[in-house]
Amino acid sequence: MSIVSQLDRLKDRLSSSDRMPVVFLGHGSPMNAIEDTDYSRGWSALGRSLPRPQAILVVSAHWMTHGSTLVDVSALPKTIHDFYGFPDELYAQQYPAKGDPALAREVVSLLASHHAEEDDTWGLDHGAWTVLKFLYPEADVPVFQLSIDMAADLPQHIEIGRALAGLRDKGVLILGSGNVVHNLRAMRWGGRPQDFALEFDKLFADRLQARDLAPLASRADLGTLLQMAHPSLDHYLPALTIAGASDARDSLSFMNNSIDLGSVSMRSFVFHA
Repeated sequence: MSIVSQLDRLKDRLSSSDRMPVVFLGHGSPMNAIEDTDYSRGWSALGRSLPRPQAILVVSAHWMTHGSTLVDVSALPKTIHDFYGFPDELYAQQYPAKGDPALAREVVSLLASHHAEEDDTWGLDHGAWTVLKFLYPEADVPVFQLSIDMAADLPQHIEIGRALAGLRDKGVLILGSGNVVHNLRAMRWGGRPQDFALEFDKLFADRLQARDLAPLASRADLGTLLQMAHPSLDHYLPALTIAGASDARDSLSFMNNSIDLGSVSMRSFVFHA
């Protein structure tokens, strides 16, 4: 079945809408969820400006799979506290949004060529709920997650975004959460940004602004700079998926354009229809 035919199956469930934006947020430290920071204030402001979606699909850096793309089909996704050594207040946080099992299963069909499968054991990890609590603080929009296949090469993550793009016309907000630069080994507490972090962050923003995505998904083009910016690619891949869900009709805006702790880019971006 073609992607167009699969999207047609959603007509009985989701009404057509004005085209939704696609959003990527640099989430950084889990502490942003309980602290008043420039980042959390920016997420709150963004939430007030976004149209209200019928559902939210989240691609988070913190749900990694190998050889498959999993889609959470649970009706009541649990709040996952997937971090260690933080204050009790952070572990007490809950984001009690409902899931959308029927829509999630349609997404499995949309991504059949990317080895998509159903999963009901995940929920909302901190890449999702720490930003959602500011975007939609009432937790009153259905939400579900999509895993990132660490075995898939970089261009495939852009292709996943393209396969999902039609959901935008059905009121679905596609939200990516990770970091454009994420090297925890090179952090500087209170220090100036690392040169490689500034270089990669600028390269990414420039190519994104030019809608030139191929170099951003080319290990050969990015070379050792990619390895310095991302010793592991988990925080980078959601940015590629969100970029893939955009097209030439969209306008692009950036927010939170700073390097935190020397080696974590908090750059976030929104493609507006």
